[in-house]
Amino acid sequence: MARIALIGASGNAGSRILKELSDRGHEVTAIARSPEKIAELPGVTPVAGDAQDGAALAELLRGHDAVVSSLRFTGTDFSIIVNALRETGIMRYLVVGGAASLEVAPGQRLLDQPDFPEAYKEEASHGTATLDYLRRLDDLEWTFLSPSAMFVPGERTSKFRLGKDELLTGENGSSISFEDYAIAMVDEIDNPKHIRQRFTVGY
Repeated sequence: MARIALIGASGNAGSRILKELSDRGHEVTAIARSPEKIAELPGVTPVAGDAQDGAALAELLRGHDAVVSSLRFTGTDFSIIVNALRETGIMRYLVVGGAASLEVAPGQRLLDQPDFPEAYKEEASHGTATLDYLRRLDDLEWTFLSPSAMFVPGERTSKFRLGKDELLTGENGSSISFEDYAIAMVDEIDNPKHIRQRFTVGY
């Protein structure tokens, strides 16, 4: 059992990660702007918090073994979170990433393909910049877990593949459920294999 702080615990990915952590017996501080939206689960303490209020965030994070953030990239200054981690001495930081920075061919990112949807470009660009920022850090044990292109509600099947920097595709395209993504994320917390790395999960 570990003490985990989960920022963005009420969102699509965050709520599934929260349940997976609870089911595995971890003690979780579930941080969200609207904590009333967080499900009541064993070992979970919902708290109100804003990831962009560095001083208050540091107080919420203090004493945890690891921090997971499940936040939109647009509008989030990840350096505030990183500085809060530094202030509290927490080394382990895991980020719910995006797929846009994955390669569809050597040197060709999904984001740069001509058919990449315009509506997602701003968020995708911020996500790619966040990964670049993390890659410049050498004082935190960060991990950035990219989902597949389609990141959607589904079933917890436990049947998926892991990759590194290439977009995973199968007979049904490139996809992963929030539920199976949560398994991969909590597996990485329980048994770290991608310190200061990005990896990806898909069917």
